[in-house]
Amino acid sequence: MPASLAASGPSWITESQCDLDEFGSQVLRGTDLADYPHATDVRRNVLVYSAADIAGADRRALQAELIVALTDGPGVVVFEGAFADEVVDRASAAFTDIIADQRAAGGAAGDHFGKAGANDRVWNAAQKLALRSPEVYAHYYAADTLALVSQAWLGPRYQLTSQVNVVNPGGAAQIPHRDYHLGFVDPDRLADYPGHMHRMSAALTLQGAVAHCDMPLQSGPTMLLPYSQRFAAGYIAFYRPEFIEFFAAHHVQVPLRKGDAVFFNPALYHGAGANTSTDISRMANLLQISSPFGRAMEALDRTAMVKAVYPVLLDMRRAGRPDGELANIVNATAEGYAFPTNLDRDQPIGSLAPPSQVDTVLAALADGLSATELHDILDAQNERRIP
Repeated sequence: MPASLAASGPSWITESQCDLDEFGSQVLRGTDLADYPHATDVRRNVLVYSAADIAGADRRALQAELIVALTDGPGVVVFEGAFADEVVDRASAAFTDIIADQRAAGGAAGDHFGKAGANDRVWNAAQKLALRSPEVYAHYYAADTLALVSQAWLGPRYQLTSQVNVVNPGGAAQIPHRDYHLGFVDPDRLADYPGHMHRMSAALTLQGAVAHCDMPLQSGPTMLLPYSQRFAAGYIAFYRPEFIEFFAAHHVQVPLRKGDAVFFNPALYHGAGANTSTDISRMANLLQISSPFGRAMEALDRTAMVKAVYPVLLDMRRAGRPDGELANIVNATAEGYAFPTNLDRDQPIGSLAPPSQVDTVLAALADGLSATELHDILDAQNERRIP
């Protein structure tokens, strides 16, 4: 293999590369404050910055430092005072009203890495806040710290979404995980993605959380494993019991004050902590900031394409064409990704993600559903996805 290719990493990530000793060698290291001149502190191996102190800093130099911190450094940074208290309070009041409306309406409440319905979750909180309280929304997202970090990781344009999570007293911790995109792939399929996709996935999004209340340790602030984003096999490994046990033994938590914000590489092992308090409903606005480049050049009506092609697929299946060839046709025709969707109606109950259109068509084909039956299923699926 040419050295230039070998240096970029393995072509495929396999179970054999989930070496706990290698993982430990990547993770068990210290953070030297001297390496990050704009930071004010290191707490439990996490870099801490003051939003007020960096206001006059050289923006490019600071962003270069943040890139290093998020890529090869601890993978997580905290900005104290990133959002003004009065702005956070007004947004919290709006989110509380939204949660009250959701409770009154009833219905299922899914979650990605926690027990469904155990806590309060507001899907698509950014849109809901903008429509309900546009002035509050505008003042909230004017925060320059958010733009500073987002532009450092993703460039001058980015796509922001948010989900409010309230972990109530007694709320259990999430399982440790990596995040979107590959963190939402079925574990049995992760090895099907080539190594460069494992390395690239973390560059497509930035994870963040804004504290909407003071978060002492007993309230369960996010559990973090600094430097874990460096481990190449991490998307496959995080489901293995020994890695979960390692996380339990070595993760850290950093107390936050209202208005603080934490940002981290989505490949960092993390999870919401257990709320062992008796009186703190821990509210955080979870930010998922995405690259604007993850889109195709042309807009296709894939539902219309599927409806046109499905009768042919049924005929080919009856004629004994191999399942692999039928799957090739479905992958070329249907929408293969579950996101973006309306998570209020299209919830990930019992799974990390709702089924994609490809999943739906393959299931219909396996069950021998008629074209009419599939049409109805697709129309209902599309209806659930409408904002």
